[in-house]
Amino acid sequence: MNEIHTPVMLERTVELLAPALSAPGAVLVDATLGMGGHSEAFLRRFPELHLVGLDRDTDAIAIAEARLAPFADRVDLVHTVYDGLPDALESLGIDSVQGVLFDLGVSSLQLDRVERGFSYSQDAPLDMRMDATSELTAAKVLAEYSEADLRRIFYEYGDEKLAPRYARRIVERRAVTPFERSGDLVDVIQAATPAAVARSGHPAKRVFQALRIEVNQELSVLERAIPAALEALSVGGRIVVLAYQSLEDRIVKRQLAAASTSTSPAGLPVELPDHAPTFKLLVRGAELASDEEKRQNPRATPVRLRAAERLRSAS
Repeated sequence: MNEIHTPVMLERTVELLAPALSAPGAVLVDATLGMGGHSEAFLRRFPELHLVGLDRDTDAIAIAEARLAPFADRVDLVHTVYDGLPDALESLGIDSVQGVLFDLGVSSLQLDRVERGFSYSQDAPLDMRMDATSELTAAKVLAEYSEADLRRIFYEYGDEKLAPRYARRIVERRAVTPFERSGDLVDVIQAATPAAVARSGHPAKRVFQALRIEVNQELSVLERAIPAALEALSVGGRIVVLAYQSLEDRIVKRQLAAASTSTSPAGLPVELPDHAPTFKLLVRGAELASDEEKRQNPRATPVRLRAAERLRSAS
């Protein structure tokens, strides 16, 4: 298991969350359980820690359950998207937690299983669902979204400058034959891409990212999940978020900044207690993985880590 899944910035996440998890009875929510790499490390290092693991991927939960079996009496695993954190805690009778970890993006399991359709480099069904029980797939998006909506998601979620061209070619192609496999989409995108653009990187990368975000509603879920996680933390509790692309990181940065900023009117000589920040940031800006970790684990290359600690209860 350790050979196929190396947790990103593991030691740094442990270091940042440790002060909040050392007390007996502490609860950590791993909101993006995946194959349980981070969770296993925390359970080993904190023998009285209780872990709540959330994941939308039933395959990942099955793997993590087997991996965490030695700690079964201290683990609760819940099949849910991470904005379901409040309901998951309520169902377990947990009022507050001492730590929350988000390791965002596509998991190693999802990337490495070709049949899931996340990769533009290997032909597979156009699926891209992180939760195989959900209805929306990439094939459904390509078949049913209007040209305007396709253009929008390619712009917004992929920052794709050729979004109008790609959306138009997709609509033209589907009028003749439906998209069923990732190779079909790659062929259309490559044919529509000017040679000069194609030389700067694989032309399908941004389109596939945009489709994945749309299929899984990743950004709207994250917009709800971060405030829910902050609300669940007890005083002294800590949150650590690992983001892998700028759209996610922007949401995390904005919400942590808001929670750590005073709302007192400008110009007052003293801080109004009810307007003092409820959180403080634990790192300056976003931390990156070390060069050594990037060499050993290429999936750590784009990561951006942010962290905060709750200072007081909300008014």
